[in-house]
Amino acid sequence: MRDAPESEQSQSEASDASASEDDDDEAEPTSNPYAVLLRSLSSKPVHPHSDEPRSKKRKLRHDVANQTGLQRDGAEEVGNDSDDQVAWDENSSVEGLPESPRGVRDLARGQTEQEEALHDGSAGEQQDLEESPDNAYHTHFANPDENELAIRLKRIADNQWATSKLSAGGGRGILQTPGTEEQAPSRRKLTGTRDVGLKARLVDNAKKEIGNFDPLEQAVAPSIFGYQDLLFGARTVKNASRLRDMTCLHALNHILMTRDRVLKNNAKLAAATENDDAEYRDQGFTRPKILFLLETKQACVRVLDSITKLYDFEQQENKKRFLDSFSQPEDKFSDDKPADFRELFEGNDENEFRVGVKLTRKTLKLYSTFYNSDIIFASTLGLRRAIESGDPKKRDYDFLSSIEMIIMEQADATLMQNWEHAEYVFEHLNLQPKDAHGCDFSRVRSWYLDGHAPYMRQTIVLSAYLTPKINTLYNKHMRNVAGRLKYTPDYTSGLIESLSHGVKQTFLRFDSPSHLTDPDARFKFLNSSVLPSIMRLPRPLEGGLGVLVFIPSYLDFVRIRNSLVDSDLSYASISEYTDQTDVRKARSHFMNGKHSLLLYTGRAHHFHRYNIRGVKRVVFYGVPENPGFYEEVVGFIGKTIERGEISRAEAGVRVCFSKWERLELERIVGSKRVGKMVVDKGDVFDFV
Repeated sequence: MRDAPESEQSQSEASDASASEDDDDEAEPTSNPYAVLLRSLSSKPVHPHSDEPRSKKRKLRHDVANQTGLQRDGAEEVGNDSDDQVAWDENSSVEGLPESPRGVRDLARGQTEQEEALHDGSAGEQQDLEESPDNAYHTHFANPDENELAIRLKRIADNQWATSKLSAGGGRGILQTPGTEEQAPSRRKLTGTRDVGLKARLVDNAKKEIGNFDPLEQAVAPSIFGYQDLLFGARTVKNASRLRDMTCLHALNHILMTRDRVLKNNAKLAAATENDDAEYRDQGFTRPKILFLLETKQACVRVLDSITKLYDFEQQENKKRFLDSFSQPEDKFSDDKPADFRELFEGNDENEFRVGVKLTRKTLKLYSTFYNSDIIFASTLGLRRAIESGDPKKRDYDFLSSIEMIIMEQADATLMQNWEHAEYVFEHLNLQPKDAHGCDFSRVRSWYLDGHAPYMRQTIVLSAYLTPKINTLYNKHMRNVAGRLKYTPDYTSGLIESLSHGVKQTFLRFDSPSHLTDPDARFKFLNSSVLPSIMRLPRPLEGGLGVLVFIPSYLDFVRIRNSLVDSDLSYASISEYTDQTDVRKARSHFMNGKHSLLLYTGRAHHFHRYNIRGVKRVVFYGVPENPGFYEEVVGFIGKTIERGEISRAEAGVRVCFSKWERLELERIVGSKRVGKMVVDKGDVFDFV
């Protein structure tokens, strides 16, 4: 399913399924949330950022202390696998899901919890792994230094970042940590999974499936496993699988670390005497800890495959139901389609979904309710639809309050849907919950209560390229106290040097004073310079002019199409909303010369990758964000030349650009040229 652009999005899409029941699970009786709250207030809190006991009491914030019904995260789930009265279907709403409040467990239940929990299970193995001062989980989540955390939060608020430049793996990176130093501190080098502090049950599979890191992976691994934010702008079909395995390994390790710590503290509390007032803060408000934002259902299947090959689950509940709904054969396209297109759209390309995943020591359970899940798989559209369903006054997004890691796999593909959905999801992460959901506040980490969770959360965004919208997300929502890394490929030469068609390519810069006025300035330039030059082209004896106008934005497409209604130019148009009958007609008439002009949108090319014949000249109304689109559309001319329908001298490419398209332009012409093209006095640049 394809989502509409921001101003054209259809509101008629409905969910394709409703919530269904799991017959083998039953809800736990609801406890009194006020009793849970009173128990939390009667205990002595611990060090503000530690789960180690302390004697000084800490006053709970009023806005949190007065909330009721908050469900505890992974800890309370360790011993009871019978809490999903209603399973979470991929297209059900959040509202109305049963909650399973938890209180303090007795000793007998505590023993059962430890038997059923997801943890390493072997006595004494890696007993103090998460306690090591060198372990990133310990220093970032479990026991951050209170003074250092306060300093870093202040520096983030003041937008003070120490910056270092990295060069590795065929790209360049900018590493930033909160601070006033000239350079960011150096990171620990990781050459393979053996250098990562993994729980024992992950070690062998990690070595087998991932092993040593290549130079590119070594550049990003310290940030991934060190809980730093990562904006990775060099994702390709070739490296996608390895990156997926690395992020899934990190997510699994995080869940294991969290659960093991909770179990140890449960045991300490169970063995405590009445006079022992020790308290351990080791949890969030709600259970879900990992959020995967994925673009298609088939991508969801690939992530699940990665998780299950890295951790040996004895049982996978609802797996058949999941595969029936999410998976389809991945061979529906011919090899002449580009590799990135086939990776994205092969299999099940439905893009409205959400599903909870619950982990225990032996079992992976799909379709668990969000509040009983460790991991959530969702598309941005699916998650937003879930939040906004039902009564607007009762919208529920508390299940996102304790997300500690978010992994966005294909941000470039999300851009081609509706980026507003991504912004919406990020705006609803790590907010203070409106209800309590059975939370034991005495176990909630202090930085959650203080509202600092957005700065502790790790955000990993993978994309084939970066855009202003993705960079805005980085600046606004990726402000991790541990630091952040932005990695991009090396664009020194640019794509243009690899094109072998021998066609003249002319880049035309127009004056654009601001982002806001850029669409108007671009449209004026088209009418004053580009269209008149097309009108002056000599008419061929056979066929038409064969001018394809590539328009990245649908809004611009509509504007240009409407302006041509009274023009002398005959034209056809293909957008993402054109039905297939009209597409075939437009392509046929353009190829046969009946229409001299073909308007073609970037999203139409993204979703279909049409092979358009009869193209003799191309006008790029704007520089494509995806450099592959430039290569493929210019390739239409190359195929026309190969068929002998036109000579190289007659063919041509014209690209309209402004100074605001520096990122897009750099990917095509290269970083060594882009500066001059954006700021030089000349406004015409020719390449052959």
